[in-house]
Amino acid sequence: MVPEQQRVLTGADVSVWDVDAVLLLVEDDAGDALLVEEMLTDSELAAPLTWCKTLAEARRFLLGCSTPVCVLLDLHLPDVNGLDAVRQLVGSAPDAAVIVLTGLDESSTGLSAVAQGAQDYLVKGRIDPEVLGRAVRYALQRKHAERSAAAMRTSRLIAQENARLERALLPIPLLLDDTFQVAARYEAGRAHGLLSGDFYDVVQTPDGVVHAVIGDVSGHGAAEAALGVCLRVAWRTAVLTGVTQPEKIRLLEGILVAERSDPHVFATVTTLVFPPGRDKVLVGRAGHPGLLMRRGRHVSWVEPDAGMALGLLPGAGHWTITELDLFPDSELVLFTDGLFEGRTGPKSRLGEDGLLAMAGKYGALEPGAFVDALVAEATESASPYGGLADDVAVLHLGWKAGT
Repeated sequence: MVPEQQRVLTGADVSVWDVDAVLLLVEDDAGDALLVEEMLTDSELAAPLTWCKTLAEARRFLLGCSTPVCVLLDLHLPDVNGLDAVRQLVGSAPDAAVIVLTGLDESSTGLSAVAQGAQDYLVKGRIDPEVLGRAVRYALQRKHAERSAAAMRTSRLIAQENARLERALLPIPLLLDDTFQVAARYEAGRAHGLLSGDFYDVVQTPDGVVHAVIGDVSGHGAAEAALGVCLRVAWRTAVLTGVTQPEKIRLLEGILVAERSDPHVFATVTTLVFPPGRDKVLVGRAGHPGLLMRRGRHVSWVEPDAGMALGLLPGAGHWTITELDLFPDSELVLFTDGLFEGRTGPKSRLGEDGLLAMAGKYGALEPGAFVDALVAEATESASPYGGLADDVAVLHLGWKAGT
């Protein structure tokens, strides 16, 4: 025997127990506890039965229990009485199945206990081994079904929230005509499986200028995704109101600093402006990776001047705008670092050189197929080593030939 406040009673051979769970009797009457033990011995159930005389002892036991539990709960205990016992137990051990033990004249109380979260109730004096065994099995199955249903509801809510974030993070490009071509792709990293802080956008203003942005908020989770949405919307607003390229970058840093939940959160960004003359592009970089330039079948790596990532030293950053020459068949590919940071070996990553070599193999592909091929091969090369751990956003931009 363990101390008299709590003892463990053993039933028959545990091998016939058909549900992987333990029983906990919360009952201050020794005679009633003995009757429950005898009925369990006579039933087809066989499992250790822990007996606690107070709710406080039961809650301590449940805190240290890692297996499923079915609690047989008396409503009249030294430290709690009535439906409060059910509420407190369900609140402290929401994963436990609960069967309430009531008196002969308390059937309505038993129904109320079920409404408070118990799975079933039994009336003392009307319990036999078969009824007890069936009630325990049913209670455990009901609790399992409740948990499964709750998990499904949570999954649906997460999927709905993810879809809303996706629509905000990955918008439809706002183009005024078909003279400019955009191909984009987003893949969530395997570490979290949901959208995070990568974002992009493309907007063409009435003067024919095409503006584009790609960015990556550090970290993963809903807060980072929400911050990415905030930055993307702010960027689009700045474009539509005529803010200059350097001013847009400073504006994004100000919003990042104001909205971030942690002072260590930062963001990398690349902004582009394609004048309607089609012979150049203006690039502003804030800590973001370089980009690929496609010209015919040839693919090269381009590193425009880069300033500090947003939010590292608020107010101290300086960003220059680099002018790149464009030829009639030039196209640019922007991406977040998740595309080339995946592992290709126990101690190696794809890296920028590996990404350039990989891109060179697909130089003849159309924009959409080119983007898909990059993401597919990066994913495949990382799959033996856990897959891509970070989100991947890819943005393929260029004027359409002959328009």
